[in-house]
Amino acid sequence: MDRTSTPDPAASALTLPTVAVVGLGTMGTGIAEVLARAGREVIGIDISDDAARQAVAGLESSTARAVSRERLTEQERQDVLARFRTHSGLRAAAGADLVIEVVPEDYAAKHEVFTALDGIVRPDTILATGTNALSVTRLAADSARPERVLGMHFFNPAPAMKLVEVVSSVLTAPAAIAAVTALAQELGKEPVAVGDRPGFVADGLLFGYLNQAAAMYESKYATREDIDAAMKLGCGLPMGPLALLDLIGIDTARTVLEAMYAESSDRLHAPAPVLGQLAAAGLTGRKAGRGFYSYAEAGSATVVPDDRTPAPDPAAGAGRTVSSVGVAGSGTMASGIAEVFAKAGYDVVLAARSQEKADKAKARITKSLDRSVTKGRLTAEARDEALGRITPAGSLDAFADVDLAVEAVAEDLAVKQQLFGALDKVCKPGAVLATTTSSLPVVACARATSRPQDVVGMHFFNPAPAMKLVEVVRTVLTADDVHATVREVCGRIRKHPVDCGDRAGFIVNALLFPYLNNAVKMVQEHYATLDDIDAAMRLGGGYPMGPFQLLDVVGLDVSLAIQRVLHSEFREPGLAPAPLLEHLVAAGCLGVKTGRGFREYARA
Repeated sequence: MDRTSTPDPAASALTLPTVAVVGLGTMGTGIAEVLARAGREVIGIDISDDAARQAVAGLESSTARAVSRERLTEQERQDVLARFRTHSGLRAAAGADLVIEVVPEDYAAKHEVFTALDGIVRPDTILATGTNALSVTRLAADSARPERVLGMHFFNPAPAMKLVEVVSSVLTAPAAIAAVTALAQELGKEPVAVGDRPGFVADGLLFGYLNQAAAMYESKYATREDIDAAMKLGCGLPMGPLALLDLIGIDTARTVLEAMYAESSDRLHAPAPVLGQLAAAGLTGRKAGRGFYSYAEAGSATVVPDDRTPAPDPAAGAGRTVSSVGVAGSGTMASGIAEVFAKAGYDVVLAARSQEKADKAKARITKSLDRSVTKGRLTAEARDEALGRITPAGSLDAFADVDLAVEAVAEDLAVKQQLFGALDKVCKPGAVLATTTSSLPVVACARATSRPQDVVGMHFFNPAPAMKLVEVVRTVLTADDVHATVREVCGRIRKHPVDCGDRAGFIVNALLFPYLNNAVKMVQEHYATLDDIDAAMRLGGGYPMGPFQLLDVVGLDVSLAIQRVLHSEFREPGLAPAPLLEHLVAAGCLGVKTGRGFREYARA
């Protein structure tokens, strides 16, 4: 089966003008489209006639959409289609300048392709594997010409994702790396040069995080829905980790993790047992119609309810009445939380250590609301009403009549315990007492009072007015109606509550900070640069910020403190803070706030 075309005379001016793509699944088809649209003659090869037909149909459909959106002319579309030819045998690759292998993630299958290509392609043809887990070095060593073998790891969907990891082994010729890097740039991609180790940069960081999310779900710490919502709303990620595992393929993820664990011996890379159980049952994610979630059909992205879908909350409407709220603190988080409650119609007492500090905190809220008015997000009338609901106070005594007291002071357990002791004396019986801690034990705050059943965690995210997530942290002592109260309040202030137990990091920080720590280890081991790692996670993972950019914004001291808490609670060697992080904190390089962290910043 062939689609033939007339060679483009201009093609000879291109880097690697003729490219064969072996394997026309989702990834192979996407890579073929990128190449054809960039002017390459593309030889698509797959032993399945159906796969080849679907690849052609996919290219026809995507280019038709591009014409309808005026991104291509009809003539350009016809030129693209003419540059794509499909074949069922590897001999079609004989004239290729580059062959990109994208067959299933199985060493034997890839080795068979590379061995066959040795006897077919020209001596100068570059052979690239699309693997993200298997050894490029091993494939190269088993090849007749190892100097021309490298990795070229695209990300799904290939037409949209900008990152390409260019993977060299100790055997790869610099000329081959240079040619493939130039090609990636001509394709409009951002190439990142990496060495040969499982997962490379992006997946090396991503899959450890995904594995921990699977383990968190398996332990029944949180529901799949809450885990995914927490990471999307708390970190701005495009997908939650369990939904992403379903998209990648649970069997594929397990293969990658097995390879990572074989190299690192880090238990955090040992595949969570649930991954093996789901894979063995054939529940491999979207492609099977069921994985962590259930889908309308195999290959569908539409999630349908199943026996694990949460029932409506039976505690809804069973909470305590809340009409007034006290917020203790005068910093950015306290001001933001007070603003959120006031905009939602609650009367708010904002208490600080002095009247002056409380007045300054209200002034900060005024500026924030003024910006919202300027940007058209809030009317002047709504601003004035919200400000009228906020009463600044220089003492916790002003909390005598509040229904909900929210603590937002320094992340220091002794300070918080002292404050909760004071709230216990001041607040009326039945008032709910909430801490916004992100890493300290909520029960320790509860035990500082004579009413631990009234204490709960309400972990807001910064900036509180913008971030939709609140982690609702229930201790073993928290009363049912207190838990229900906080969930109802979250609904009224238009936040998304996720339930979690009282353990270090809750959902978001327990998954986020080990990922950040692993990024530091990559730099510490000289595997990749700060810029390449940040680019890899933004462009390959869809993260709003790279890990080092995020670390510098959060504060390296804050990050180190959280990582230490995680390591102390879970006693997992892989959670030990990276020495480089400790050294920077010891040197006073704390990030943006000090003008220097992993990068340097202009001081205000």
